[in-house]
Amino acid sequence: MPFIPHTESETAAMLEAIGIDGIEALFDEIPAGLRVPDIAAVPPGLSEMATARLLAERAAANGAPLCFIGAGAYEHHIPAAVWEIATRGEFYSAYTPYQAEASQGTLQLLYEYQTMMVGLTGLDVSNASLYDGASALAEAVLMAVRANRKSHSKRVLIPRTVNPVYRRVVQAIVSNQGIVVETLDFDPRSGALDPAALPADPGDFAALVVPQPNFFGVLEDVDRLTDWTHGHGALVIAVVNPTALALLKPPGAWGTQGADIACGEGQPLGVPLASGGPYFGFMCCKSEHVRQMPGRIIGRTVDLDGKPGFALTLQAREQHIRRSKATSNICTNQGLLVTAATIYMSLLGAEGLRRVASTSHANTRRLRDALCAIEGVAPVFTRPFFHEVVLRLDADVDRALERLADAGILGGYSLKREYPELGECLLVCATETKTPEDLRRYADACGRALARA
Repeated sequence: MPFIPHTESETAAMLEAIGIDGIEALFDEIPAGLRVPDIAAVPPGLSEMATARLLAERAAANGAPLCFIGAGAYEHHIPAAVWEIATRGEFYSAYTPYQAEASQGTLQLLYEYQTMMVGLTGLDVSNASLYDGASALAEAVLMAVRANRKSHSKRVLIPRTVNPVYRRVVQAIVSNQGIVVETLDFDPRSGALDPAALPADPGDFAALVVPQPNFFGVLEDVDRLTDWTHGHGALVIAVVNPTALALLKPPGAWGTQGADIACGEGQPLGVPLASGGPYFGFMCCKSEHVRQMPGRIIGRTVDLDGKPGFALTLQAREQHIRRSKATSNICTNQGLLVTAATIYMSLLGAEGLRRVASTSHANTRRLRDALCAIEGVAPVFTRPFFHEVVLRLDADVDRALERLADAGILGGYSLKREYPELGECLLVCATETKTPEDLRRYADACGRALARA
């Protein structure tokens, strides 16, 4: 925080009141081997002015590189009004709205957020947010296993085209609950799950996860995958990019019946990159599954005088009901981030979101064409994509990224670790924030980097 109001005497009085000699004693449970006694790069106490100057100099040393990394976190323009409003005291300090009579503003905002997310996903109900996209998918897997009473296997199928971080988080959260996560491979030509390659008799399974777009930016054949899954008595979990939903068919309209659950990362909706967080997850579902949805749901009603009001309608977590009946142990939601997202969507509206999505996609197409005009760069997959694309280099991709970074460009995400079979491949992303000059600068720097290689 920028201002700490406690004097030394006040700090000493508080320490005395709790019976310890110093602040370090508060951390005595941390093993000695994990504690750092001194941080050489941090100078001793400075004045406020000197500290502000030092931090400004260090921030400037980081530079302001052009960012073409996506891979689950995206640089979009955020109107100035979004965080000016979100950080007003009545929003910034608001927490869980337990007392409806004192929290009408917060409850109304969450209700409007839920309404917007239902509009984006084409489903019936939205909750009031989750921690992030990865944990939202894990909660969706748990929810699908509970909701699918026809299945007794606790098997969930997840394609390798789902974000690798999401897959690791799902495995970590559900593996100790008897749920078996089985991975499906993708078609190396299209970069997507091939419905024709799915088994005619997959056996009993609870759900299939369908990303749209997938981690490669490729668009999956969601209609055929949805119908195949429902044809085998399983539920469909859609993992979607909310910006893409401004252009693409919503999960609620996939196939003949629509997806059952939709979840994802809400960061593209007005949340800055911020070195990895905090972000927020979203989840929507069909009304028939609403009692298995984790978190909170805000409802709108009228009082005895006919005036509209808002209240916590469903609170299926262990703080509110018996642990054995709870659908989740989620302890809070990402209320501040949801506030920003609600303001962002309100300011842009449906047409604004479409423009963001279409401009982002157009910029990525231009970037792909410019890079593929360079000798040693080629596209990898054949299916359509949305604002991210995989390219193969005739050079070491990690070295190429280092050279691009030296030129002030964060050139993309190396796929070598998670997908070694693809070889020297790079995932690049462009959003509406990139100008034609930005794209030319990247292409020129990439050409020089590959020439050096």
